Amino acid sequence: MSLAPIILFVYNRPSHTKDAIEALKKNDIAGESELFIFSDYPKNNKAKMEVEKVRRYIRTITGFKSITAIERNVNFGLSASVISGVTEVVKKYGKVIVMEDDLITSPFFLGYMNDALLFYENNEKVVSICGYMYPVKNKLQETVLFRIPDCWGWATWERGWDLFEQDANKLLDSLKARGLTRQFDLDGAYGFTRMLEKQARGKVDSWAIRWYASSFLKGKLSLYPHKSLVNNIGHDSSGINCRLNRAYGVNVSQNRVSVENITLEEDKLALDQIRSFFRGLRPGIFNLITKQA
Repeated sequence: MSLAPIILFVYNRPSHTKDAIEALKKNDIAGESELFIFSDYPKNNKAKMEVEKVRRYIRTITGFKSITAIERNVNFGLSASVISGVTEVVKKYGKVIVMEDDLITSPFFLGYMNDALLFYENNEKVVSICGYMYPVKNKLQETVLFRIPDCWGWATWERGWDLFEQDANKLLDSLKARGLTRQFDLDGAYGFTRMLEKQARGKVDSWAIRWYASSFLKGKLSLYPHKSLVNNIGHDSSGINCRLNRAYGVNVSQNRVSVENITLEEDKLALDQIRSFFRGLRPGIFNLITKQA
């Protein structure tokens, strides 16, 4: 099996970056995987010192089949960096695993991602593979399909990323014209449409809300593990796009997740559980997350 290359987007958090790398290296197949690191340029003088610390660190990384570091000489910002980086790598390799510097992975993360990429490679219904699973209350089957392509440790193919529409106004107009905004918002459980509206007005800069809308409008689904293989440690207020918030915290699975045949439709139990999770978020969480999403 040809392993998918890994992309890691980093900026100005050296300790988070090191933790993310060390976790990835604990995966058995890390040494057989190619790693591409996109390091964004500091957007102001305040960020320069930490960006340089990150760059010094990534030049020392070992433990992967190959390591390619792309050090930007202008500031892209996370959204543009992800869009351009994923586009560049997936066009060359046909598939890609995407990470950010605040994601701690299970030792079984890369195995699951590559197994699922192979299993669903030719299945047009599935647009992405997700490593994160929300902290739901009830036990789910081994893997489930869900409408949202999550952005914390995910993978896709060129055929999937080709569906990505950058124009938020086009996406928003299509959702409204087809009367899909309530379904897009998980029956009112979360304000995804509001976030897309903010994107359209230039109030936020989120590639992820556009990725979700692009997938949703095409009727695509994404595969999730029953227990999370990724934990986001960036909700400690250290990041550009994350504010202090522990609601999404999980313990990563220390067991292998098997990828097997399941019904090719959205899992109703998973939908109910994830919808309940979003409804249970305390007031104000949405504004904290979307302020600079």
